[in-house]
Formats: sequence, structure tokens, C-alpha cells
Amino acid sequence: MSTQTTIQIRIDSKIKREAKRTLEEIGLDLSSGLKLFLHNIAITQSVPLDLRTANGFTIRQEQEMLREAKDALEKGRRYVGVRKMHEEVLSSED
Repeated sequence: MSTQTTIQIRIDSKIKREAKRTLEEIGLDLSSGLKLFLHNIAITQSVPLDLRTANGFTIRQEQEMLREAKDALEKGRRYVGVRKMHEEVLSSED
């Protein structure tokens, strides 16, 4: 037999109220909804949400883009001005 435990969380009352209402619409109480969520995490070993940053990317995608941008700044070419960059880009289009 499994051992039961209690979880306490602090959450905005409006979010709790809206989540409770949504779960009740599908016949679940708040406790059952949270249990389903935690069971899903345990079974799939992942979070069953599409977690995205404010820019619309996953955290991993955004970290990769930031790393690439940092590498480009550190290792990339630098130009005195737009004209010099334009000349070099056009001359390398063979």
C-alpha cells in the first residue's frame, strides 16, 4: 500500500478560483485535477505543458539562440560601417 502525503501551495486566489471552475466543468475537484497533473508528470517524466518564453520559443530554443548570438558577437566579423560590410558581402557572393 502506498503512503499518502500532503502538499501545500500558495497561489493567487483568482487563479485558484478559475482553475477550480474549469475543473468542475469536467467533473473534477481541485484536488483530483492536481493529482492528475502530478501523475502525468510522474508517468511521462515531463511537464505536460507547452512552456514558452515571452518571445514564443521554448526555454531550450531561446537558450540556444542566445548562445549562438553570443558566439557570433565573440567570433564574428566586425566592420567599420555598413558600406564596408556591404562591399565584403557582395564580393564574397561568387
